[in-house]
Amino acid sequence: MPSSTYTVTGMTCGHCVSSVKTEIGKIDGVTSVDVDLASGAVRVDSTAPITDSVIAAAVDEAGYEVAV
Repeated sequence: MPSSTYTVTGMTCGHCVSSVKTEIGKIDGVTSVDVDLASGAVRVDSTAPITDSVIAAAVDEAGYEVAV
């Protein structure tokens, strides 16, 4: 099962975490999303590889940004 970790900027509270988890969770093939608010780390597990641009678009939809 593929797993990728991203750093998301701009999250400050539990609602932020929930928004990011919800948007990424809508992507086909995503099996779990784990967000660490303190570090901004977002781990995404999926049934198949998912491109970084798809993850970035979901994070953007939630109102945040993937750090480059």
